[in-house]
Amino acid sequence: MSRKKLWKTAKIAMATIIAASFAILFLMPIVLTITNSFMSSSEISANYGTVFATNANGGKVFISEKVNLKFIPDMVSFSQYITVLLKSPDYLLKFWNSVILAGPIVLFQLLVATLASFGFARYRGKIRGIIFFSYIILMLMPYQVTLVPNYLVSDWLNILDTNWAIWLPGIFSPFAVYLLTKYIRRIPTSVIEAAQIDGAGEWQIYRRICMPLCKGAICSAAILVFIDYWNMVEQPLILLSDEQKYPLSVFLSKINAGEIGLAFAVATIYMVPSLLIFLYGEEYLIDGITYQGGIKG
Repeated sequence: MSRKKLWKTAKIAMATIIAASFAILFLMPIVLTITNSFMSSSEISANYGTVFATNANGGKVFISEKVNLKFIPDMVSFSQYITVLLKSPDYLLKFWNSVILAGPIVLFQLLVATLASFGFARYRGKIRGIIFFSYIILMLMPYQVTLVPNYLVSDWLNILDTNWAIWLPGIFSPFAVYLLTKYIRRIPTSVIEAAQIDGAGEWQIYRRICMPLCKGAICSAAILVFIDYWNMVEQPLILLSDEQKYPLSVFLSKINAGEIGLAFAVATIYMVPSLLIFLYGEEYLIDGITYQGGIKG
């Protein structure tokens, strides 16, 4: 083997080792959460009790003992899941609150985004450029900046403490519009011109050309939007005053120190939709990010 090939092989091996190390590092919290959810309450207290210990005044205490991180339980126990799924309906209620809040946002944001992005991509002009630039500015702003205006508008519309206070800002969020607009612009003009020559109108171009070619981008936007709103915390805390309407992402932070075992089980259940959607749409997500436009055979 020549020195050049040897050096290339060594670089590939080194890059693989570094990538594998980072992958293991990022996967450790997920694996730890899943495996610890099958531990009994006594085993969890024995391993992590010092982390959540408090003094007489309710403050945290100095940890003098070494915390025992265990990935394999001494005895597999389903007691945490039985409590979450059967004995304590609050967790399932908050889970379905998350579904009710995130589901319509994903569906209708994509509907609005596909129509708006088609208009931005097909029609050019000064007004369109100003509106699209405003979309970009809004997208670059962190949500905390727009939270106060959203609160004031929701109060003016008299929708505070309702799901609409979460839905409306989410449905008209600019992220998916920006992503799909850039994607539609990559479609060759010759494809659209050929459709126009064949007598296709704007609606047919939108429905039969742009949307099929943007399938990967739409799936990518759906995955990213779902994960974003599935994990939202600030919006419900500010816009919803009724704790019964809080999603599970907010309720998880309220689990007290005596329910750490339940926290592991609830967190595992909470990860399932995101993981399933990502695994199902991984191919579309990669395709939506890397595809440069054109007709694929």
